[in-house]
Amino acid sequence: MSGILAVVAWLGLVGLLAWWASRHPQVPNEWVRKIVHIGTGNVILIAWAFQIPAAIGIAAAVLFSGVALLSFWLPILPGIQNVGRHSLGTFFYALSIGLLIAGFWHWAPRYAALGILVMTYGDGLAALVGQQWGRHRFHLQGIGQKSWEGSLTMMAVSFLVAVTLLGLAQTPGAIAISLAVAIAAPLLELWSWYGIDNLSVPLGCAVLAAGVGHLFS
Repeated sequence: MSGILAVVAWLGLVGLLAWWASRHPQVPNEWVRKIVHIGTGNVILIAWAFQIPAAIGIAAAVLFSGVALLSFWLPILPGIQNVGRHSLGTFFYALSIGLLIAGFWHWAPRYAALGILVMTYGDGLAALVGQQWGRHRFHLQGIGQKSWEGSLTMMAVSFLVAVTLLGLAQTPGAIAISLAVAIAAPLLELWSWYGIDNLSVPLGCAVLAAGVGHLFS
């Protein structure tokens, strides 16, 4: 029960911060979205610390996936969805959390946390850096424009997240796993139609980390 209360308290704090930011016109909608994107992802650390059962995490992910999918057509989450593009990113975000908990929670929760936090911090900060300071852009056929600044941010942040998390979990081969994740994350993030990178990045990085980690076990 204490773990659930901690999750609710944290989400309430994130919600209040996002609400406060949305009330100030000078704060771009994208920043409001990233407050929710980055803040919500940290729930996985609380769930891990309190060993919240997988069934609760999966149920919550299913609930939020449904709300996010409905908001694709109805203005339920205008502050999150309205960022100048029609995207299923919020739905894929919630879905990826549910899938990672279902796949890893019972035997290697560190990989579920890794996938979610790479998406949370890597993808979240890469988007902000790319939009604010992305001066060197490249174009991929059928994908659109990306910036080197954003992609390099994704790589660096993904490595730092992975090596910190795996180091704290005393995972053998943490540096090698983190390097693999750092290389894969920006490549997976390139394909972002309708926000699908919120699914491909966390799942791809978690599966890759688990596969490389198996070589050191």
